[in-house]
Amino acid sequence: MSNSASALQEKLQSLVTTYTKQLPGELSEIEKAWQHLQNGWNHEDLEVLLRMLHSLTGTGKTFGFAELSIKSRILEQNLKHLSQSNNVIEDADYLEINNQIVTLKQASKRGGASRTSVNLSSVAKNDISSFSLNRVTKIIIVDDDDEAAQEIKLQLEYYGYTVDCFKKVDAFKSAILKEPEAIVLMNVEFPDDSLGGINMIDEAQGVLDKPIKVIFISAQDSLEIRLRAVRAGSLAYFTKPINSSELIDSIDVLTSTQPQVPFRVLIVDDSATLISFHSAILQQVGMVVSIVQDPMNIVDSLLELDPDLILMNSYMSVCSGVELAKVIRQLGNFVSTPIVYLSSEDDFNTQHEAMSLAGDDFLVKPIEPQQLISAVTSHILRARMLRSFMVRDSLTGLYNHTNIKEQLDREISRAGRLGSQLALAMVDIDFFKNVNDTYGHSMGDRVIKSLARLLKQRLRNTDIVGRYGGEEFAIILTDTDATSAVKVMNDIRKVFMRLLHISDGKEFSVTFSCGVADLNHYPDAVTLGNAADKALYQAKENGRNNVLQYPVS
Repeated sequence: MSNSASALQEKLQSLVTTYTKQLPGELSEIEKAWQHLQNGWNHEDLEVLLRMLHSLTGTGKTFGFAELSIKSRILEQNLKHLSQSNNVIEDADYLEINNQIVTLKQASKRGGASRTSVNLSSVAKNDISSFSLNRVTKIIIVDDDDEAAQEIKLQLEYYGYTVDCFKKVDAFKSAILKEPEAIVLMNVEFPDDSLGGINMIDEAQGVLDKPIKVIFISAQDSLEIRLRAVRAGSLAYFTKPINSSELIDSIDVLTSTQPQVPFRVLIVDDSATLISFHSAILQQVGMVVSIVQDPMNIVDSLLELDPDLILMNSYMSVCSGVELAKVIRQLGNFVSTPIVYLSSEDDFNTQHEAMSLAGDDFLVKPIEPQQLISAVTSHILRARMLRSFMVRDSLTGLYNHTNIKEQLDREISRAGRLGSQLALAMVDIDFFKNVNDTYGHSMGDRVIKSLARLLKQRLRNTDIVGRYGGEEFAIILTDTDATSAVKVMNDIRKVFMRLLHISDGKEFSVTFSCGVADLNHYPDAVTLGNAADKALYQAKENGRNNVLQYPVS
């Protein structure tokens, strides 16, 4: 078992131990609730007892007390049947319930070996790293033409990639063994072998456990060589001279197969042991988890986390999961956020009701770790894909105009709650009309994409980038004042002006202007946006290719 899986096993086993110690107290509360109900039968007290039993049914099986879970489930069903019956409750009914509570207490002492049955075998077999959320940034270039390799390296480094260049086979073999996840740009032709690069990759593929992510570069463009490259595992093929923009587009596609932003999950459950159990599993695979034990406190957590998915117990003391889901669906920002119910309820009608009322899925407790991870992962991936169609600009993949404004409102509210700083930068590509007129609109689109890519890769994950319109971009820099934002944007400006774009064999470069303002001087979205726009206008007036803070001194 891997160290991460072993650590998770220890964490979950600790929860089993804690649950075992708490169990006698929970059974005592159930017994007291039943005694109170016998003194005067009423609906409210019955609901309290049913919730206790329902919780016990789910937690018992989760933490290894399968027999206890079964008997709790039977008792819960018997009580429901009695409450729904129009008949007078007889002494025999009371005696039967008393006997069932005795069997509950007896079953709690027979957990035995099953108390340690929290099983991570499925997680151990399926390496947790397969759910990795880290972006690949390492590039290995193998080419005996050092000048060409260094030029590609320079362009790639502008976009935040780490690049190593090798001219010899042995050095490359050592490097790929150490960093098998790296993307390889392999030249096909070498002085002693016209297909040396392909043969080199063929050999390395047989040594590594996973296929090498390789892009071939060649002076030749024959179908025969392309077929040989594909058989060696080629993911892309470029002929010299290399168009760096097209090459970086291909590399971005490969690196974006792994989500760059960790999945955000909000768990709502009034059971402290279960909420710890499920959060430990999801956190172990890199997800950001926030927990809410009191459903009445959910709104602040929703606004703070902006979750990709809500994992919610369907049966809680303050309110039901379905009721809470209805409230969430009436909050505009979360109308499409996936809600997955957790319950020990296996009745189809109950599931159907929950799913028809604001839910997206229904997971029956106990849930195996791998099942929980897979269910949450699949729902989030699908939700992110669907959401991207609605909120993303189709050309750049950045937030569109409407949604970058919504993000600004949200981040301003967040900064106000936390007392943190925030800066807004407005960016506009200089003389962009000239680019379209001279090189064509398709080349203009490439320039826009190159700046979008540079912004995404040079800024932090916590910063938010949107295409505001045409060649204009908006950047929200969290926890940052205007002075710091000016420095950051200036660094990006200097890199962007050094990028080379190629059209019909001719190279050209482009610049941008930028205006910056912050919350220290402009406390709301309207005044902040106006100030950043004024600074951008002044930057244009001052000769372009510069970054200014408003008010401009």
